[in-house]
Amino acid sequence: MKDSRFSRAEFLGLTSLLAGSTLFPTRSQAAPDGGTPSLRTTKSPGLQGVPAANAGAAAPKPVSPSPAEYEQLRKGCTASLPVSSTSDDGAEYVRIGEWMQRQKLTSDFYGNGDFVQAFEKKLADLLGFEDACFMPTGTMAQLIALRIYADASNVRTVGVHPSSHHVLHEDDAYSVLHQLRAVNLGPWTRPLLAEDVTGARDTLGSVSVELPVRWLGGQLQTWEQLQELKRTCRDKKVKLHMDGARLWESQPFYGRSYAEICKGFDSVYVSFYKMVGGIGGAMLVGNRDFIKEARVWRHRHGGNLFHLAPLVASAAMRFDAALTAIPGYVKRAKALTTLIAADSRVTVLPQPVQTNMFHVFLRGSPQAYNRQRDRIAREDRVWVAGGFGQTRVPGVVSTELQVSEGLGSISDADAARAFLRLLEAA
Repeated sequence: MKDSRFSRAEFLGLTSLLAGSTLFPTRSQAAPDGGTPSLRTTKSPGLQGVPAANAGAAAPKPVSPSPAEYEQLRKGCTASLPVSSTSDDGAEYVRIGEWMQRQKLTSDFYGNGDFVQAFEKKLADLLGFEDACFMPTGTMAQLIALRIYADASNVRTVGVHPSSHHVLHEDDAYSVLHQLRAVNLGPWTRPLLAEDVTGARDTLGSVSVELPVRWLGGQLQTWEQLQELKRTCRDKKVKLHMDGARLWESQPFYGRSYAEICKGFDSVYVSFYKMVGGIGGAMLVGNRDFIKEARVWRHRHGGNLFHLAPLVASAAMRFDAALTAIPGYVKRAKALTTLIAADSRVTVLPQPVQTNMFHVFLRGSPQAYNRQRDRIAREDRVWVAGGFGQTRVPGVVSTELQVSEGLGSISDADAARAFLRLLEAA
């Protein structure tokens, strides 16, 4: 499936998420000609204080910071709402080496070594599976899982959510490398459900489910919906794989152990750079025979690096502390989004938030908000957004935020105040 555009129904579903909010003009705010009110006037309910260009006068052309200036500005902030990298200056690699020396660890050879295998066992036990295999990337891990299922069933059709990483972010690797065919199940506007599997017109060899759904601001199925999805796939003899890139952040929502959340999935992939903060790497877990075959496919994919230990160490030295901190991040995300959403010019989705991730929608242009973000960074030393993207709703932009250690000791009120300064004059 190469065409990932919205269908008309999906587009209408997306716009309905925002219907009734002040992101859209009311009748009293309509433009004189019946069109869309200008976002470049002080009367607009959108980006306030950004005047229209004077009649007959050329507006000054904004000067964008260079990549180096942008990075310096970001690094100069003492708090960040979006997640920032931990390996930007080489210091992370020094910390990895020092940690390995303190632990008296020896490296591996092509993944074979006590340290790497002990970490694999730790993850298998945590997630409730028989075995695990460390992978250099999550893309590799997931392609391997889907390929194994396709070969075993002789069915090369994979059911996915329309926003699946397989479809949007892997250059059609599932098709080009493994001759798999992706089939959209359900609409863009909600997580994948059992009814989507039942209603599929195609015979499915496997289904890949993202927990939580990144492009829906971290939305999750309810516990009952998740159990029904597991039962449906089991009854239909369809292998169920979890794209658990952000599984760690889902645990507070369900209030159950990771093993209980994963029970009923045939395989799970988890990431070590998302939220954990490692320099890279992933883990694929499943039953013993599945993982034995996955190791063969890791070799075939070129993933048998001579030494995996540095990647594993980067994850292992942060792992326990990262998972311990996540419930606090989710709690802060709920408080922060309540404060931000109190401004009627802003829409937060989902509301209430379900993880420590959420999306914010604003009226205006990405360029204007990026300039104001830079101004806030210089004046308040708070990095309020990584960037703003134009949505499919005309005049509405969005940004993705995720509460993490980068928010630091700044109060929720101060963080919300800094973010809402986006609505001031640029």
